[in-house]
Amino acid sequence: FLPQMSTTTTTTTTTNYLTNLGLGYSIAIALGFLVLLSTLLLAFYICCRSRHHPHHHSNPTTPTPTDGIILPRIIFVAEDDDQDSNPDENLVVGLDQSVINSYPKFLFTKDANNSLQYLNLTKLEMRNSYIFTKLGTLGGIRKPILLFGSIAILICIATLSKFYSISSLRISDNFYNHGKPDSQSKVGSQARTTVETVIQKIRKEMNELREMPIESSASTYVLRYSSFLADILGLLESAHESLLLNEGTYQQSYGLIEAVHPLVRPKEQPDEPANFFLIEEIRKYVKIKPNRLGKQNFMGANGTFTSIGHACFAMKRELEEYMNYDVGEICNDDWKLAQKLMVHGCDPLPRRRCFARAPQLYSKPFSINESMWKLPDDRNVRWSQYRCKNFTCLANESTRKGFFKCASCFNLSHHELPRWIEQVDLDPIINVTADFLIAEVLDIKPGEIRIGLDFSAGTGTFAARMREFNVTIVSASINLGAPFNEMIALRGLVPLYLTINQRLPFFDNTLDLIHTTRFLDGWIDFVLLDFVLYDWDRSLRPGGLLWVDSFFCLKEDLDDYLEAFKMLRYKKHKWVVIPKRDKGDDREVFFSAVLEKPPRPFR
Repeated sequence: FLPQMSTTTTTTTTTNYLTNLGLGYSIAIALGFLVLLSTLLLAFYICCRSRHHPHHHSNPTTPTPTDGIILPRIIFVAEDDDQDSNPDENLVVGLDQSVINSYPKFLFTKDANNSLQYLNLTKLEMRNSYIFTKLGTLGGIRKPILLFGSIAILICIATLSKFYSISSLRISDNFYNHGKPDSQSKVGSQARTTVETVIQKIRKEMNELREMPIESSASTYVLRYSSFLADILGLLESAHESLLLNEGTYQQSYGLIEAVHPLVRPKEQPDEPANFFLIEEIRKYVKIKPNRLGKQNFMGANGTFTSIGHACFAMKRELEEYMNYDVGEICNDDWKLAQKLMVHGCDPLPRRRCFARAPQLYSKPFSINESMWKLPDDRNVRWSQYRCKNFTCLANESTRKGFFKCASCFNLSHHELPRWIEQVDLDPIINVTADFLIAEVLDIKPGEIRIGLDFSAGTGTFAARMREFNVTIVSASINLGAPFNEMIALRGLVPLYLTINQRLPFFDNTLDLIHTTRFLDGWIDFVLLDFVLYDWDRSLRPGGLLWVDSFFCLKEDLDDYLEAFKMLRYKKHKWVVIPKRDKGDDREVFFSAVLEKPPRPFR
């Protein structure tokens, strides 16, 4: 039944494409054919008129003004004709002398070769004169008509090539069969009934397997058999949904039903995202899943619309590689491929039906009091995609770690321990630092800062310090060359695997604090920064704090970046700009600020 079902689906798709054209397409095609028909009729009329009105006349001696002088024949006169006398001068033979004299005369000698040359040249000149006369007449009178016809044909061809595909004009047996409602409906109904019967049998078999007592020795085979049945069932259910969609489209096109569910509108079928991919898993994921009861669910939707990032269509090969796995088996070790897709805009990624890989010898994590300032166990991380293969390598200052952002943030005992608690990195000339202390920031809103987000490149030290002040912080980070998310989680903190491309997964006006340090720096585009800041403003509650911590950029770009922050119209609690001297020059500066979101009541 599967080949028959596929043929029916292809037939319905082709016919629906031909019969469900939009109004604009129909008008364009009708106008194109109308222009073409008018051009052909005009050309046919001109040709017929030319045949019925020839330009030569029966009397060659009475030329008309339009035809010019007509030379029906050529009279050759010998060299000595004018000198010889005719004994019968009074005898009238042939044309009058005046008429003869009006014709042009061409001399020829008695030499046969010279006479033949004169004769050939004369014929050629007369033929060319006749052709040029005809072309002049054609160019003077019919040139506008021919020009108009050529333009009309070009416009018709351009219209058809733009609004209609030539391949869609191919008439096949499927198109012919579409004109038979009864036979087409009968075939579709039989295929749907067959698929439903197979689905019921597979479900019955799976239910019996669940209730059947299974011995331990046969559990592996039963599990594989169940997974196989589940996969086949998924394919059949997908095919069944396609049949239902095609049947609904078919009935609507013939007026058999008055309305069609929004999920099965015919004009949306050619734009189905699933048709863009070849891997079955990604096709299943992006396809709309209608509710089984045919009603709206508790969220007010008629189905589930699983989404992927728009850039996934530009990274088709990488996404299909990511989704190419065996259902129910262990996933590939491809987290780096997944992060590449996310960083390049394929975010959110589709879910997968495989088991994520885990460390082979995962050990029990340290207690919360011990794990906060101690390097985790190396066995709790998969190191296959990193340059360093343990936390000691990451904490060592002398090794090349494979990343440069937050190069010392795995050094918990020296680099991370005093941060935001003690004054560090004081400018030796002006004796000012861009690092604010947590205590002085919380004193701005005493008792009001409870939850927040840290959008930085780090290992969760800011969240660890804020935890000491009874403030819960979620740390957003990605694994840029090191296991940052695993490190944050193993310290007993909450990681959020998030890129700068994605909208914050928080509702409006919910966060008390957003903190960022050395992540949104001088590399970021001004327009992107605007979108990010407006999204952060959406998530912050009125009276919430935006803590910009050590934002660095070039001096010449500072004013433009500061304008982006001033655009928010936040209240300034702290604002400082100092030189960045770690590179031995004054080309870069640090900017730090603590800003408060205004209430902004409804207007």
